[in-house]
Amino acid sequence: MKESDSVIEVDNLTRSYGKLDAVNGLSLRVGAGKCYGFFGRNGAGKTTTIKCLLNLLRPGGGKVRLFGLDPARDEVAVKSRLSYVPDAGAFYPWMTVSGVLEYLASFRHHWNREIEADLLNRFQLDPAKKSGALSKGQRTLLALIGAICPEPDLLVLDEPTSGLDPLVRGEFIETVIGAYQSGGSTPRTVFVSTHLISEFEGLIDEFTIIDGGKASLTMEADDARDRFRKIRARFPQARPDLDWAGALSVRKAGRELEILANGNSEALLERLRAKSPEDLRCESLTLEEIFVASSALSKAKA
Repeated sequence: MKESDSVIEVDNLTRSYGKLDAVNGLSLRVGAGKCYGFFGRNGAGKTTTIKCLLNLLRPGGGKVRLFGLDPARDEVAVKSRLSYVPDAGAFYPWMTVSGVLEYLASFRHHWNREIEADLLNRFQLDPAKKSGALSKGQRTLLALIGAICPEPDLLVLDEPTSGLDPLVRGEFIETVIGAYQSGGSTPRTVFVSTHLISEFEGLIDEFTIIDGGKASLTMEADDARDRFRKIRARFPQARPDLDWAGALSVRKAGRELEILANGNSEALLERLRAKSPEDLRCESLTLEEIFVASSALSKAKA
């Protein structure tokens, strides 16, 4: 990807808290129109990276660019084109829901009132209710509505739906965020950090897994599903002894085997077929399973 095609550019980013290296040499590119997943365990450096992108923290080293601009030098130009939803939204408690949205709209050149009305109605959020009386899930909905209505070029989400119940969460991700990204005359980009990977599965185009402040895996989602596969085999007699070189993991239970393959599933399948299994199946891993398996991949590289 050319730098000119990138909405987000991170080059060798570092950021420390005292002696702790929260981000340590991270690099990634996010292309226009992509839904980009940013995955990692707690403490991996995800939120610190996002805060450096938004000029809420100054990088210790390296470079960050949004829309080709330095977010520290061109803060207004950058932030006028994006919306950010943190993991815990906070509003003035005396403001009503409609007052919060009016306040947010006052900072924007564009605000879609039809989308505002539709989302308030769809998710049954009372415009007259004080924000201080909202539940955590309702505050999350309010933050998401406030992020969607300006129809920005970039939507940055940091654990955006963790306070929502599963039904509302699923509808917001699939319907609202999906509609936001596909709408508009210019490409709209989503950069999402989440532990609820399975619920964003259908939207993610590309992802980076961060571990210890560094990128441990960056791939297109479809390429990752082709590369990482789960093979299940059951044998009529005792399991045969085979060479499992190249497998991420092998789990054995009675006459059954479960193998996680990393780009070599066909070779492993061929070895298994030679042992005449009574049942043999192969399927792609989900992005969540790939994230879980990535720890094994990191160990294999070490």
